[in-house]
Amino acid sequence: MEIIEKAPAKINLSLDVLYKRADGYHEMEMVMTSIDLADRIVLKTIEEDRIVIQSTNGFLPLDQRNHAYKAAKLLKETYQIKKGVNISIEKKIPIAAGLAGGSSDAAATLRGLNRLWHLNLSNDELALLGEQIGSDVPYCIYGGTVYATGRGEKIKQIDTLPQCWVVLVKPKKGISTWTIFENLSFEQLVHPETKKMLAAIQEKNYIQMASSTGNALETVSAIKQPDIKRIKKKMLQFGADAALMSGSGPTVYALCEKYSKAQRVYNGLKGFCNEVYLVRTLK
Repeated sequence: MEIIEKAPAKINLSLDVLYKRADGYHEMEMVMTSIDLADRIVLKTIEEDRIVIQSTNGFLPLDQRNHAYKAAKLLKETYQIKKGVNISIEKKIPIAAGLAGGSSDAAATLRGLNRLWHLNLSNDELALLGEQIGSDVPYCIYGGTVYATGRGEKIKQIDTLPQCWVVLVKPKKGISTWTIFENLSFEQLVHPETKKMLAAIQEKNYIQMASSTGNALETVSAIKQPDIKRIKKKMLQFGADAALMSGSGPTVYALCEKYSKAQRVYNGLKGFCNEVYLVRTLK
């Protein structure tokens, strides 16, 4: 039997870090949405009782470091599944980019194996399992537009945002999330106006939504990766309605209401960077 799942990328429209918690994690407040850039996960039953990972991307680990592997292992151990599975990952989302590619692969694997192994688990149950793999996995189980708190695992689904075009640029040099949070100085952070973003989405006000984007980690990540500032500047020069880093970076995205404007931003950056994508937000 074969199950196919899409694993969409996400962008942060708003990301704030509120404080460091007693457990060592940081309390977050985020507005996230899914975009039409997705990995394709194919799950097949195999005779041997083991997990086999295949990928179209040579840089992706194929062992227990892989998020899809972790998801399959977690389900097998939790529900005593004595079956093997082959997980094929057709990679479209850039790796270590701040777009939750690995988390989305894990979420798609959980959803797919839930069907393949007839576990009949709800999305809420899958999200609870996903927390053990990573903070973004619960969001990726649900997808869509959400308000997330805690480490990012507490999810409240909100209205669909006004649909628009998204131009993504991934600089060559990646950023490790833990290095950003390890010695985070709260004095460096510029806090976004999350309430304004939530109100703009509720009112379907694209102009207010574009003007309310913000990422508290951007100033910190831009010190490690100066291309973030350069790309943002070029996006706005080419006419983007808004430009922002996603997650802890290094990917920067531009929002454009009109396709003609998005195409201009895309074409302008294509000569400047290797990894440039033009996609839409998902309904």
